[in-house]
Amino acid sequence: MVEVTARYEGDLRCAAMHGPSKTTIFTDAPVDNHGKGEAFSPTDLVAAALPACMMTIIGIVANRHGIDVRGMHARTEKVMTTDGPRRIKSLCTTITLPLAADHAQRELFENAAHTCPVHKSLHPDIHAPIEFVWAG
Repeated sequence: MVEVTARYEGDLRCAAMHGPSKTTIFTDAPVDNHGKGEAFSPTDLVAAALPACMMTIIGIVANRHGIDVRGMHARTEKVMTTDGPRRIKSLCTTITLPLAADHAQRELFENAAHTCPVHKSLHPDIHAPIEFVWAG
């Protein structure tokens, strides 16, 4: 179990503290939803958590096989709905790995990304494709 505590600071800003590390992050409502957009919005944190989780799981798998994936990077584009209830419509992610396209563990790494806990926790209505770029 990990405890996260959050406090409303006013002006649509919140502070969230990670219990184990005592690290604090701030969120702000986005400009298109009455906020100042001066920090990640709560849904931006979901968009940040997704590629971070996928790369972490790929890193764990890579470590098990003695493969260096340092320099791997990702880009996630978050799109919100424009009609109906406000929610995340899509999280399209591109992961670039510093390995050759014909790498022996390619399928293992791609499966790792698809099975990361954040990806598996997304509501099925969220379109969340993953594109892999093999740049080695």
